[in-house]
Amino acid sequence: MQHPLEVANAKGSARLLHLSLPHSRLVTGEVFVEQALQALLTAPLQPQAATHNPKQAILLYPETPEDPARGLSASPVLAPALLRDPSQLRLIVLDGTWRKSRKMLYLNPLLQHLPRLPLRDMPASHYLIRKAHRPDQLSTLEATCAALMQLEGRAAPFQPLLTAFDGFVAQQLGYRDQ
Repeated sequence: MQHPLEVANAKGSARLLHLSLPHSRLVTGEVFVEQALQALLTAPLQPQAATHNPKQAILLYPETPEDPARGLSASPVLAPALLRDPSQLRLIVLDGTWRKSRKMLYLNPLLQHLPRLPLRDMPASHYLIRKAHRPDQLSTLEATCAALMQLEGRAAPFQPLLTAFDGFVAQQLGYRDQ
């Protein structure tokens, strides 16, 4: 789910991620009508599929404390049993700055009710073309690859994408230095 202000950003990684993951879907918006969001969370990714096994949606987002003043309740705990079969999961990723993604979360209560998959002990980001407040603040592409590696228990399928991403970052840095 991409914040509208990220769409035209040439340095954005969500589009590259989407083009690289065949079963992904990229939608743009900040606030989603509840029925439309519910459909995004549950509808089959390939509408032509003969059968549809609903997948459990989980949100790639750090756990946040309950904040009644902002209308934010604590997210449900991610049941370990869900992690045993990643093919039954639908990973929801918010693409935007931390401020934009937090706003998307606050403005869409259905997202607040999803179990969260937080990333822990992450290495420093290679995304050197954007300012981060902390070294472990990853790009959408890096965070999603880390989540998929965590869920699947293997890194090899995502290594070529991360290597290509490093090349993209190097190319962007080259433009900046010219």
